[in-house]
Amino acid sequence: MKIAIIGAGGHGRVVLDILRTNHQFKVVGFLDSNPAIHHTRVDGIEVLGDLSLIPTFAELGIGGALIAIGDNRIRQTYAQTMEKVGISLVSAIHPASCIADTAHIGKNVVICAGANICAHVTIEDSAILNTSCVIDHESHIGQASHICPGVRMAGHVVTEPAVFVGIGATVIQNITIGEAAVIGAGAVVIEDVPAYATVVGVPARIVKQSHIPVANQYKDQQLTTARALNTRPYRRKPQPIKEVVLQS
Repeated sequence: MKIAIIGAGGHGRVVLDILRTNHQFKVVGFLDSNPAIHHTRVDGIEVLGDLSLIPTFAELGIGGALIAIGDNRIRQTYAQTMEKVGISLVSAIHPASCIADTAHIGKNVVICAGANICAHVTIEDSAILNTSCVIDHESHIGQASHICPGVRMAGHVVTEPAVFVGIGATVIQNITIGEAAVIGAGAVVIEDVPAYATVVGVPARIVKQSHIPVANQYKDQQLTTARALNTRPYRRKPQPIKEVVLQS
C-alpha cells in the first residue's frame, strides 16, 4: 500500500526509517504544515505540501497515512479528524521490537526498535512506544500516549489518553497515570498520578498540576485541522526538488 507520513520532522524521519525497514508500506510523500520545506526532500522523500492535499489521495494512489507528530494531543486530533474523512491509518512497527502474540495494538501506533511489549498488553490508537521501552504484562497504554526511550513499566499499569512518560522513567506495578499527565525523565513512579499533573524525581512527586481539561486547549487546533482537510487543494506547477537535512 502507498501511504503518506503526516509530519516531516524528527519523529517523521524515525517513522520513515521503520517503514523502510519492515517493507510493509511504500511511503510516497510527507505532508507538513511548514511551507518552508514544501517541495523539498527529507531522507529522499518529497514533502508534497500540507493537509489540503489529502482530498487528492485517491488521485495519487495513496491508500493510507500515519501521523508522525510528537505532540500527543495534536497527533490524536489529526488522527481522529482524518478518520472522519475516510483516511485509513496504519502503524509502524520495527522488526527489531519484541511483541507478545497476545498483545493488542491499535491504529496509527509507532513501535520502535528494541521495544518489549509483553503478554496481554493493550496499546490504543496513536500511541508511541519508543526505543527500548519495556511494557510488562497486562498493562494498558492509552490513546495518543508517548512512552519514551528506556522506560520500564511493570505489570498492570494503566496510562490514560495523552500521557507522556519521559526517557528512562520507571513505573511500578498496578499504577494508574491520569490523562495528559507528564512523567519526568528518570522519575520513579510508586503511586498513582492524577490527570494533568507533572511529576519528577525519585520517588516521583507532583511539581505542577492543571485543572483545565486538555481537550479545551486544542479547540483551535481541531478547527484548523478540519478546515485544512476541507480546503480545495491547489494545483502547483512542477518545481525543482532539493534535498534538505532537518535537525532532529
